[in-house]
Amino acid sequence: MTKDVVVRVRGIQFLVTQDQHAEEAEPVEVFSMGEYYFRNGTHYIKYDEMMEGFAENTQNLIKIKNHSVELRKRGLTNVHMVFEEQKKNISYYQTPFGTMEMGIAATRVDLEQGEDEMNVHIEYALEVNESHVADCDISIGVVSRGKKDFLNTEAQQ
Repeated sequence: MTKDVVVRVRGIQFLVTQDQHAEEAEPVEVFSMGEYYFRNGTHYIKYDEMMEGFAENTQNLIKIKNHSVELRKRGLTNVHMVFEEQKKNISYYQTPFGTMEMGIAATRVDLEQGEDEMNVHIEYALEVNESHVADCDISIGVVSRGKKDFLNTEAQQ
C-alpha cells in the first residue's frame, strides 16, 4: 500500500429502546484523504475529519494489530477508543457539548488486507455512563490513492 491513501469509515448503530428492541439508525460515512504507515507489525492510518457547522478539524490516528484497533481523535472532539475482541474498555469522549464516559465491548475485530487496500470490520456494544445504548458496526476501508475503482467498489457494497 502507498503512503497516500483514501480512507472510508462507515458506522451503523442499532439503538436499544426501552423495551430492549434494536432500531437501526442511519449509517454515518466519512471519506478523507490520509496517510498509511506500517511499522513494527502495526498499521497506522492518519486522516482529518471535518464536522458540519464547525471550522476546526479533528485529527484521527488509527492503529491496527492483532485483533485490536485503537482510534485517537484530537481537535474538536477528543477520545482514545480501544477495540479488543472479548474485552471491555472505558474511554472518555470530549465533545464541544461536554464529556461522556464510554464503555466499548468489542465482539469482533477482523482485518482483510490486499496489496493496495485494507478493510477492518468491528462489531461492539456501546455503553454511555454505564448504560448500554447501542450495538454498533464500523467498517474502515483504506485504499492506495492511485487505485481508480475505490468509489465504484464501495458503492456496490
